[in-house]
Amino acid sequence: MASRLIETYMREERLPHIWCAGCGHGILMRDVALAIDDLKLDKKDVVIVSGIGCSSRAAGYMNFDTLHTTHGRAIAFATGIKMAKPHLKIVVITGDGDATAIGGNHLIHAARRNIDMTVVVFNNNIYGMTGGQFSPTTPTGDFATTAPYGSIDPDFDIPRLAEAAGATYTARGTAYHVPQTVKLIENAIAHEGFSLVECVSVCPTYYGRKNKKGDAVEMLKWQRDNAVPVSKARSMSAEELKGKIVYGELSRCERPEYTKEYDKIIAAAGGAKA
Repeated sequence: MASRLIETYMREERLPHIWCAGCGHGILMRDVALAIDDLKLDKKDVVIVSGIGCSSRAAGYMNFDTLHTTHGRAIAFATGIKMAKPHLKIVVITGDGDATAIGGNHLIHAARRNIDMTVVVFNNNIYGMTGGQFSPTTPTGDFATTAPYGSIDPDFDIPRLAEAAGATYTARGTAYHVPQTVKLIENAIAHEGFSLVECVSVCPTYYGRKNKKGDAVEMLKWQRDNAVPVSKARSMSAEELKGKIVYGELSRCERPEYTKEYDKIIAAAGGAKA
Protein backbone atom coordinates (compact mmCIF):
# COMPACT_ATOMS: atom_id res chain seq x y z
CA MET A 1 0.00 0.00 0.00
CA ALA A 2 2.75 2.46 0.97
CA SER A 3 4.72 1.93 -2.24
CA ARG A 4 1.58 2.26 -4.39
CA LEU A 5 0.64 5.46 -2.59
CA ILE A 6 4.09 6.93 -3.25
CA GLU A 7 4.14 5.83 -6.89
CA THR A 8 0.64 7.20 -7.53
CA TYR A 9 0.53 10.42 -5.53
CA MET A 10 4.11 11.56 -4.93
CA ARG A 11 6.83 13.01 -7.15
CA GLU A 12 9.41 10.35 -6.43
CA GLU A 13 12.24 12.41 -7.89
CA ARG A 14 11.64 14.99 -5.12
CA LEU A 15 11.97 12.44 -2.33
CA PRO A 16 13.20 12.05 0.34
CA HIS A 17 11.54 15.16 1.75
CA ILE A 18 13.48 17.84 3.60
CA TRP A 19 11.31 18.02 6.74
CA CYS A 20 13.23 17.54 9.96
CA ALA A 21 13.47 14.08 11.47
CA GLY A 22 10.35 13.49 13.53
CA CYS A 23 8.29 16.26 11.93
CA GLY A 24 4.60 15.37 11.81
CA HIS A 25 4.06 16.92 8.39
CA GLY A 26 5.05 13.79 6.45
CA ILE A 27 2.35 11.83 8.28
CA LEU A 28 -0.22 14.50 7.50
CA MET A 29 0.76 14.73 3.82
CA ARG A 30 0.21 10.98 3.60
CA ASP A 31 -3.18 11.44 5.28
CA VAL A 32 -4.21 13.87 2.52
CA ALA A 33 -3.07 11.43 -0.17
CA LEU A 34 -4.93 8.56 1.51
CA ALA A 35 -8.13 10.61 1.72
CA ILE A 36 -7.95 11.42 -2.01
CA ASP A 37 -7.25 7.75 -2.75
CA ASP A 38 -10.18 6.58 -0.62
CA LEU A 39 -12.49 8.94 -2.50
CA LYS A 40 -11.22 7.52 -5.80
CA LEU A 41 -10.84 10.99 -7.27
CA ASP A 42 -9.26 11.41 -10.68
CA LYS A 43 -5.93 13.16 -10.18
CA LYS A 44 -6.77 15.47 -13.09
CA ASP A 45 -9.69 16.82 -11.06
CA VAL A 46 -7.63 17.66 -7.97
CA VAL A 47 -5.44 20.72 -7.44
CA ILE A 48 -3.14 21.09 -4.42
CA VAL A 49 -2.37 24.69 -3.40
CA SER A 50 0.07 25.83 -0.73
CA GLY A 51 1.60 29.07 0.52
CA ILE A 52 4.95 29.38 2.27
CA GLY A 53 6.19 27.46 5.30
CA CYS A 54 7.08 23.95 6.37
CA SER A 55 3.60 22.61 5.56
CA SER A 56 3.61 24.23 2.15
CA ARG A 57 6.47 22.04 0.98
CA ALA A 58 3.83 19.34 0.48
CA ALA A 59 2.73 20.88 -2.83
CA GLY A 60 6.16 20.16 -4.26
CA TYR A 61 6.07 16.50 -3.26
CA MET A 62 2.51 15.62 -4.30
CA ASN A 63 2.03 14.53 -7.90
CA PHE A 64 -1.00 16.58 -8.89
CA ASP A 65 -1.48 19.92 -10.57
CA THR A 66 -0.06 22.06 -7.78
CA LEU A 67 0.62 25.70 -6.95
CA HIS A 68 3.26 26.70 -4.41
CA THR A 69 2.24 30.31 -3.94
CA THR A 70 3.27 33.35 -1.90
CA HIS A 71 3.13 33.60 1.89
CA GLY A 72 -0.44 33.69 3.18
CA ARG A 73 -2.01 33.79 -0.28
CA ALA A 74 -2.77 30.10 -0.89
CA ILE A 75 -6.52 30.54 -0.34
CA ALA A 76 -6.59 33.57 -2.67
CA PHE A 77 -4.95 31.56 -5.46
CA ALA A 78 -7.26 28.63 -4.70
CA THR A 79 -10.25 30.95 -5.01
CA GLY A 80 -9.10 31.99 -8.49
CA ILE A 81 -8.77 28.36 -9.59
CA LYS A 82 -12.20 27.46 -8.23
CA MET A 83 -13.87 30.44 -9.90
CA ALA A 84 -12.28 29.57 -13.25
CA LYS A 85 -12.83 25.79 -13.04
CA PRO A 86 -15.61 25.11 -10.51
CA HIS A 87 -15.61 21.34 -11.20
CA LEU A 88 -12.13 20.94 -9.68
CA LYS A 89 -11.53 19.69 -6.16
CA ILE A 90 -9.24 22.22 -4.48
CA VAL A 91 -7.16 21.20 -1.47
CA VAL A 92 -5.16 23.92 0.26
CA ILE A 93 -2.31 22.67 2.44
CA THR A 94 -1.18 25.42 4.77
CA GLY A 95 0.31 26.07 8.19
CA ASP A 96 -0.87 27.82 11.32
CA GLY A 97 1.10 31.00 10.53
CA ASP A 98 0.44 30.91 6.79
CA ALA A 99 -3.32 30.47 7.28
CA THR A 100 -4.12 32.52 10.35
CA ALA A 101 -1.49 35.28 10.50
CA ILE A 102 -0.53 36.74 7.11
CA GLY A 103 -3.31 34.73 5.44
CA GLY A 104 -6.00 35.26 8.05
CA ASN A 105 -8.01 37.71 5.97
CA HIS A 106 -8.23 35.27 3.04
CA LEU A 107 -9.25 32.48 5.41
CA ILE A 108 -12.20 34.30 6.94
CA HIS A 109 -13.55 35.63 3.64
CA ALA A 110 -13.31 32.31 1.79
CA ALA A 111 -15.20 30.79 4.73
CA ARG A 112 -17.73 33.65 4.68
CA ARG A 113 -18.41 33.09 0.99
CA ASN A 114 -18.58 29.31 1.44
CA ILE A 115 -16.33 28.62 -1.54
CA ASP A 116 -16.06 24.88 -2.19
CA MET A 117 -12.50 24.10 -1.15
CA THR A 118 -10.80 22.11 1.59
CA VAL A 119 -8.21 23.85 3.75
CA VAL A 120 -5.96 21.45 5.64
CA VAL A 121 -3.98 23.32 8.29
CA PHE A 122 -0.81 21.58 9.49
CA ASN A 123 -0.60 23.19 12.94
CA ASN A 124 2.78 22.79 14.64
CA ASN A 125 2.31 25.82 16.95
CA ILE A 126 5.36 27.66 15.60
CA TYR A 127 6.97 29.21 12.53
CA GLY A 128 9.23 26.24 11.92
CA MET A 129 10.79 27.14 8.57
CA THR A 130 11.69 30.77 9.19
CA GLY A 131 13.39 30.56 12.57
CA GLY A 132 11.01 29.43 15.29
CA GLN A 133 8.97 32.60 15.83
CA PHE A 134 5.73 32.30 17.79
CA SER A 135 2.56 31.93 15.70
CA PRO A 136 -1.15 32.65 16.34
CA THR A 137 -1.49 29.11 17.73
CA THR A 138 1.52 29.07 20.05
CA PRO A 139 -0.03 28.36 23.47
CA THR A 140 0.07 31.27 25.90
CA GLY A 141 3.21 31.06 28.02
CA ASP A 142 5.15 28.88 25.58
CA PHE A 143 8.54 29.92 24.26
CA ALA A 144 9.75 30.84 20.78
CA THR A 145 12.67 32.78 19.33
CA THR A 146 10.46 35.89 19.33
CA ALA A 147 8.98 35.05 22.75
CA PRO A 148 12.05 34.29 24.89
CA TYR A 149 10.07 34.95 28.09
CA GLY A 150 6.96 33.14 26.91
CA SER A 151 4.18 34.31 24.61
CA ILE A 152 1.58 36.57 26.21
CA ASP A 153 -0.77 36.27 23.21
CA PRO A 154 -3.93 34.17 23.51
CA ASP A 155 -3.91 31.44 20.86
CA PHE A 156 -6.46 30.88 18.09
CA ASP A 157 -8.88 27.96 17.98
CA ILE A 158 -8.67 27.62 14.19
CA PRO A 159 -11.79 25.50 13.53
CA ARG A 160 -13.89 27.75 15.76
CA LEU A 161 -12.53 30.81 13.94
CA ALA A 162 -13.45 29.25 10.58
CA GLU A 163 -16.91 28.23 11.76
CA ALA A 164 -17.61 31.72 13.10
CA ALA A 165 -16.56 33.18 9.74
CA GLY A 166 -18.98 30.90 7.87
CA ALA A 167 -17.23 27.58 7.14
CA THR A 168 -19.80 24.83 6.62
CA TYR A 169 -17.50 21.98 7.70
CA THR A 170 -14.82 22.05 10.41
CA ALA A 171 -12.85 19.28 12.04
CA ARG A 172 -9.64 18.57 13.93
CA GLY A 173 -7.28 15.62 13.67
CA THR A 174 -3.77 14.90 14.89
CA ALA A 175 -0.58 13.36 13.53
CA TYR A 176 -1.07 10.48 15.98
CA HIS A 177 -4.69 9.63 15.10
CA VAL A 178 -4.09 8.65 11.49
CA PRO A 179 -7.27 6.69 10.56
CA GLN A 180 -9.50 9.32 12.16
CA THR A 181 -7.66 12.20 10.48
CA VAL A 182 -7.79 10.54 7.06
CA LYS A 183 -11.56 10.15 7.42
CA LEU A 184 -12.00 13.78 8.48
CA ILE A 185 -10.06 15.02 5.44
CA GLU A 186 -12.09 12.66 3.26
CA ASN A 187 -15.35 14.05 4.65
CA ALA A 188 -14.11 17.61 4.16
CA ILE A 189 -13.21 17.05 0.50
CA ALA A 190 -16.56 15.37 -0.17
CA HIS A 191 -18.48 18.23 1.51
CA GLU A 192 -19.80 20.93 -0.82
CA GLY A 193 -18.72 24.25 0.61
CA PHE A 194 -15.82 25.68 2.58
CA SER A 195 -14.22 22.97 4.72
CA LEU A 196 -11.37 23.28 7.18
CA VAL A 197 -9.49 20.49 8.94
CA GLU A 198 -6.93 21.49 11.53
CA CYS A 199 -4.29 18.76 11.80
CA VAL A 200 -2.25 19.06 15.00
CA SER A 201 1.34 18.28 14.01
CA VAL A 202 4.60 17.98 15.97
CA CYS A 203 7.71 20.13 15.58
CA PRO A 204 10.48 18.59 17.72
CA THR A 205 13.18 20.84 16.25
CA TYR A 206 11.87 24.28 17.20
CA TYR A 207 8.70 24.05 19.26
CA GLY A 208 9.55 20.83 21.07
CA ARG A 209 13.11 21.78 21.90
CA LYS A 210 12.24 25.33 23.00
CA ASN A 211 9.48 24.08 25.28
CA LYS A 212 11.11 20.89 26.60
CA LYS A 213 8.45 18.65 25.06
CA GLY A 214 10.88 15.81 24.38
CA ASP A 215 11.59 14.16 21.06
CA ALA A 216 9.07 13.38 18.32
CA VAL A 217 8.05 10.09 19.94
CA GLU A 218 7.31 11.84 23.23
CA MET A 219 5.34 14.54 21.45
CA LEU A 220 3.23 11.94 19.62
CA LYS A 221 2.68 10.08 22.89
CA TRP A 222 1.47 13.36 24.38
CA GLN A 223 -1.10 13.62 21.58
CA ARG A 224 -2.19 10.05 22.26
CA ASP A 225 -2.63 10.69 25.97
CA ASN A 226 -4.17 14.18 25.78
CA ALA A 227 -6.51 13.99 22.79
CA VAL A 228 -10.23 13.60 23.47
CA PRO A 229 -12.81 12.59 20.85
CA VAL A 230 -15.51 15.19 20.37
CA SER A 231 -18.21 12.75 21.52
CA LYS A 232 -16.51 12.44 24.92
CA ALA A 233 -15.62 16.14 25.12
CA ARG A 234 -19.31 17.10 25.07
CA SER A 235 -19.75 15.61 28.55
CA MET A 236 -16.57 17.15 30.01
CA SER A 237 -16.27 20.47 31.83
CA ALA A 238 -14.12 23.36 30.66
CA GLU A 239 -11.70 22.59 33.49
CA GLU A 240 -11.44 18.92 32.43
CA LEU A 241 -10.79 19.97 28.83
CA LYS A 242 -8.04 22.44 29.72
CA GLY A 243 -4.86 21.50 27.87
CA LYS A 244 -6.60 18.77 25.87
CA ILE A 245 -6.96 18.39 22.10
CA VAL A 246 -10.57 17.81 21.05
CA TYR A 247 -10.53 15.87 17.77
CA GLY A 248 -13.22 14.79 15.35
CA GLU A 249 -15.93 16.50 13.32
CA LEU A 250 -16.66 19.80 15.04
CA SER A 251 -19.34 21.42 12.86
CA ARG A 252 -21.26 20.79 9.66
CA CYS A 253 -24.12 22.63 7.98
CA GLU A 254 -25.47 23.28 4.51
CA ARG A 255 -25.87 26.60 2.74
CA PRO A 256 -25.45 27.83 -0.85
CA GLU A 257 -22.00 27.31 -2.34
CA TYR A 258 -20.40 30.42 -3.80
CA THR A 259 -19.40 29.34 -7.32
CA LYS A 260 -22.87 27.94 -7.96
CA GLU A 261 -24.42 31.20 -6.81
CA TYR A 262 -21.98 33.07 -9.06
CA ASP A 263 -23.08 30.95 -12.04
CA LYS A 264 -26.64 32.15 -11.40
CA ILE A 265 -25.44 35.75 -11.66
CA ILE A 266 -23.73 34.98 -14.97
CA ALA A 267 -26.92 33.33 -16.28
CA ALA A 268 -29.09 36.22 -15.09
CA ALA A 269 -26.79 38.68 -16.83
CA GLY A 270 -27.09 36.70 -20.06
CA GLY A 271 -23.45 35.64 -20.13
CA ALA A 272 -22.18 32.32 -21.38
CA LYS A 273 -20.86 29.93 -18.74
CA ALA A 274 -17.20 29.07 -19.26
